Amino acid sequence: MANKRDYYNVLGVSRNATQDEIKKAYRKLAMQYHPDRNPGDKEAEEKFKEAAEAYEVLSDPEKRKRYDQFGHDGLRGGRDFHEYTNINDIFEAFRDIFSGTGFGGSIFDDFFGGKTTARTRRGDVGLRGSDLRVKIKLTLEEILTGVNKKIKIKRYKKCSSCNGSGAERGTGTKTCPVCHGTGEIRQVSRSVFGQFVNITTCNHCGGEGKVISEPCKACSGEGRVMEDTTVSVEIPAGVSSENYLTLRGEGNAGRKNGQAGDLIVVFEELPHEFFVRKGDDVIYELYLSIPEAVLGAEIEVPTLTGKAKLKIEPGLSPGKILRMRGKGLPNINTKKPGDQLIYVNIYIPNKISSEEKDLLKKLTASPNFKPVERTKRSKSIFEHFKDIWN
Repeated sequence: MANKRDYYNVLGVSRNATQDEIKKAYRKLAMQYHPDRNPGDKEAEEKFKEAAEAYEVLSDPEKRKRYDQFGHDGLRGGRDFHEYTNINDIFEAFRDIFSGTGFGGSIFDDFFGGKTTARTRRGDVGLRGSDLRVKIKLTLEEILTGVNKKIKIKRYKKCSSCNGSGAERGTGTKTCPVCHGTGEIRQVSRSVFGQFVNITTCNHCGGEGKVISEPCKACSGEGRVMEDTTVSVEIPAGVSSENYLTLRGEGNAGRKNGQAGDLIVVFEELPHEFFVRKGDDVIYELYLSIPEAVLGAEIEVPTLTGKAKLKIEPGLSPGKILRMRGKGLPNINTKKPGDQLIYVNIYIPNKISSEEKDLLKKLTASPNFKPVERTKRSKSIFEHFKDIWN
């Protein structure tokens, strides 16, 4: 007990932390140090177990009270997560706190494949295949309506020659000669403090307790082979960059008939020729000539579905925001469409003819073309949109 770190320090929270803060801190550490993300890193595995032990105590009001009063000495007889040889059992112990939202189900399922761990236990079927991650680029027009995309990926598929077993046809498996069918290697050591038993997964059979008598020639005993394949992805309307879809079982096939991993499809929004996206709205900057702004006009503007007529009222000032309702993008959850916001600007020519110059000089003399206030501060485009979205 004396060598254990303070549980509050382990999770990085204060002693007055709420249960939500404790849960959030543990979830972050568990995802960071999970051995599937840090293969072969013993230090990460120890930190993972340490965080689980700290959460197990601090998430229980009674245990937390005893710990606050008596420290580690008040917790004798509790679970020691350092004794776990199957890391996923720790996730199963706290599975309820890994529920999340979005397309991917839970955080736990998205990254570590649900209840099936990449480390097999005796009696499990094969090793779960790894997840694959691909990125799909989308135009605003595709995001507007939703789209079906076909993507080509390279992945492992079940070997047809051995039907995924990894064994040559007509052959089977035999008991592992190293662990004698237990799937585990036990090492006993003695010290002045007593006898210690260290249990590890058998490297020879991968914890299955059995090995293939004659490996399949087509897949070299893997039970899977690499293939190029095309996957159809149905993308809903309204997605944005970094949204993703998780396609269950579309990742790499597992070794020896193991469960297939998932295909995680991440979306990337492409820049548009005319529009800038802000949430469900799209912004378009419209340049008017001086006569159009003064006299008014009916002009064509682009939208995500084609051209549309827009009426400009006489005397429209630069910086004005016009709203075309329902011309934006659908909300991913409610499907309610956003708007197209038009920021009005005035086009000032760089070169004019002598005749045009004379006309402008005449207009300058007119009282209607003299500004009422020369020092009045106008809003920037950012201030305009800040008012709208706030």
